[in-house]
Amino acid sequence: MNQKYKATGIILKGSSIKENDRLVTILTPEYGMIRAVAPGAKKLKSSLRGRTELFVVNELLIIKGRSLDKIIQADTQYTYPGLSRDIGKLAAAQYLAELTIFLAVDEQPQPELYELLNEHLRRLEKFPVGESVYPYLAQGVFHLIAIAGLSPQVFDCCLTQQLITPDLTSAQWRVGFSFEAGGIVDLRMLKPEQNRKTGEHDDHSENYNSRLPKIDHRVNSLELSLLQQLNHHQLPPAAKFTAEQLNNFDLHTAWIRVERILREYIQYHIGRTIRSANLVDNLYVEF
Repeated sequence: MNQKYKATGIILKGSSIKENDRLVTILTPEYGMIRAVAPGAKKLKSSLRGRTELFVVNELLIIKGRSLDKIIQADTQYTYPGLSRDIGKLAAAQYLAELTIFLAVDEQPQPELYELLNEHLRRLEKFPVGESVYPYLAQGVFHLIAIAGLSPQVFDCCLTQQLITPDLTSAQWRVGFSFEAGGIVDLRMLKPEQNRKTGEHDDHSENYNSRLPKIDHRVNSLELSLLQQLNHHQLPPAAKFTAEQLNNFDLHTAWIRVERILREYIQYHIGRTIRSANLVDNLYVEF
């Protein structure tokens, strides 16, 4: 006898299978990631046709299968019409969905990941036309990887564990960001200390510095300040920074850089490329 179960789920990915069927990837709070067949979903009159499109939230009745489960009923609970009406927002949503698929675990309850993704999809849907998408993406990525336990260290140096405070008065100030080390690195650690008493190099210091991780990016003070605020519930407002501080930097460019650093960081750690991110870059003006 086939085992049936119910689940609430959001469609994150879909592809054709056979002539009229659709294979969908669904994130559910109850069972984590599910891959299931929606039989006949490509037929014009199928009740599953619109309900298995991207970012539709359904109450699902599913039959457990040996290799793939099968959807036999879907009742739509929520959709994101604002995403489908704006190709840029849709591309950004696909970026977060692709990242979520990489981070999610099959057959394990993941209510936090489910709620968090939906929260950031709502933010993408509602952000005003003309605003940059990159702050929303950067915070979405940061929150999602935090759930997975992969968030980078952005307050303390990964080597010294000392707090690093960005100097917003200096346009030249920099800190390193190392994917290998897992976050920020005090750049002063790159220079071997000299033994002041003998005037010779300290062999221990040289050996230590030879083992320093690769620095993938040099981050300015505004970029680090933004990184340090991404764990908050809301994005930091531009008003948080004084006009004098912003004279030294371009806020839009800083957000693009922050998103790019986080993207490359997570790709390094999961060993996968987030392909949807390239579409976002093509749709929005790059620095």
